[in-house]
Amino acid sequence: MTFLDVPFERMRQAFAEPKFLLAVLGLNFVVVPLVVAGLHRLIPLDASLTVPALIVLLSPCIDYVLVFTKLAGGAHDRLLVLTPVLMLAQIVLLPLYLWMIIGGSVAESLDPEPFLTALVLFIVLPLLAALLIRVLSRSVGRVRRSASFAADSMVALMMLTLAVIAAAVTPVISGRLRELGLAMTVFVLFAVIMTGLGWAGSRALNLGTADARALIFTGVTRNSLVMLPIVRAITPDGVGPAVVVAQTLVELLVMVILVRCVRLIAPR
Repeated sequence: MTFLDVPFERMRQAFAEPKFLLAVLGLNFVVVPLVVAGLHRLIPLDASLTVPALIVLLSPCIDYVLVFTKLAGGAHDRLLVLTPVLMLAQIVLLPLYLWMIIGGSVAESLDPEPFLTALVLFIVLPLLAALLIRVLSRSVGRVRRSASFAADSMVALMMLTLAVIAAAVTPVISGRLRELGLAMTVFVLFAVIMTGLGWAGSRALNLGTADARALIFTGVTRNSLVMLPIVRAITPDGVGPAVVVAQTLVELLVMVILVRCVRLIAPR
């Protein structure tokens, strides 16, 4: 359902504003991997937590980042146009970044089959299905109405999904609170660092207020719920989903604070 809001037909418009496009791509796929690699070296996590944490931090958000960006007065419409580019780029680059950060020997010890299977079943196929539905909705009224209803219900369903997952992984969280606490420290540091780097990037590129706020939010917000099936596939013991839920809870709190603070960080 998340992918129904991805405007594939407007993908060409993403290249109409090259400065903002390069700023978003550079921040998410050049700066973020460097920050994540640095945090990985500075605060090494337990081996069972490392890969899930890396997956969620390396994947830029494509859904509720738009809601928070809009609340903060940022250019959410420009981010919306860029969502297909962000989604496709992270699919291609995520395995490469994992290999580069955790090292070839560790990466080779991971079974690629669950990762690839989850990627196809939960990312690639839903993307293609969403593209087909958006094409059909242009000419079929029933499909258009169904797609509109699904899009309107997305936020509520995301919150329900998060609540169900959080309830399911609560025993894991309580049993490994110390390790997950360290992971949550990494997530907080990541959010603080990316807020500063997003602001610095917007200043260096002389972006307008709305674009600057959008750049900050896209650098901080991660694609946790979209990547959750992949994390669950490669960590069936429940630790991986617990890491994702912990990151999401930290991020939601950060987003509430950032909506207020970004007006001071990037004033009109």
